Amino acid sequence: MTFLGMPSRGPGPGVAPAGSPLPAGSPAPAAPGGGVDLSLLYRGPLASCDYDCPYCPFAKRRDTPEQLRADRAALERFTGWVADRAGTGDTLSVLFTPWGEGLVRSWYRRALVGLSRLPHVRRVAIQTNLSCRTDWLAEADLATLALWVTYHPGQVGHERFLAKCRELDRLGVRYSVGVVGEPGHLAAARRLRAELSPAVYLWVNAAEGRTYTDAVAADWQALDPHFGYSRHAHPSAGLPCRTGESVLSVDGDGTVRRCHFVRDVLGNLYDGSYLAQLRARPCPLPVCDCHIGYVHLETLPLHEVFAGGVLERVPHDWRPQR
Repeated sequence: MTFLGMPSRGPGPGVAPAGSPLPAGSPAPAAPGGGVDLSLLYRGPLASCDYDCPYCPFAKRRDTPEQLRADRAALERFTGWVADRAGTGDTLSVLFTPWGEGLVRSWYRRALVGLSRLPHVRRVAIQTNLSCRTDWLAEADLATLALWVTYHPGQVGHERFLAKCRELDRLGVRYSVGVVGEPGHLAAARRLRAELSPAVYLWVNAAEGRTYTDAVAADWQALDPHFGYSRHAHPSAGLPCRTGESVLSVDGDGTVRRCHFVRDVLGNLYDGSYLAQLRARPCPLPVCDCHIGYVHLETLPLHEVFAGGVLERVPHDWRPQR
């Protein structure tokens, strides 16, 4: 399995060439105001992280000041574009999926606050380890903002992490919490589930390269009733997927692809060339093994399972398994 939306290879400086033309399908879904209704997964050049998880290729990586300035400029350009869509009829949802940890950087915190207050933004969320402070969230519209939080045992103490979650609860922040399903994480995950608010969904990602016996999978399933979707990669070749039609991947220079894992270029966000390419497409890859990819496969019921919470990974009408 890939880790938290990271393909096996790292981000390269160049842009992959567009693939061969794909067959036309239905046009992109219309928003109520007459524009398009899109979910955008944004990943800029940021690659530094304050954790050193052994299963992550970006552990303790440091960006240079120049790289950080470039990431900030790219993010501000993207959020400016989102803001400028006001009045066009477009409805947008945004998930930030940085290679590194975004919320320790002030520009990501400002971006979430600012986007949460835009009336044409339905949801804005970010994948985070929650190592940042949380007071800034009081400035956001919490009806729109949400967090996809990952707990990394061995990188942060249980009490410290749980205290951060309780701060989110006091503020009224919508969030999910998850762990990577490594054997050494099971006891910590059980303890977290026992002390976490029952209103918070705890998800489990199958660890990359690991197979799970039925007995072991049952242990994780007891914590996350939807673990079965992560346990195995999903055959996807030729199957219908929402990516490329209503879900897009955007990188720091505005290059638009259908998702983080298919390198074919659809165009650029900033010159509008992507718009002509919005249509239904079958998946060109043999399998999809990451949640932020297979959640959009139309052959799986996950848009129904996570209705209203697809980007932040919160199931519809979540009821704790206690």
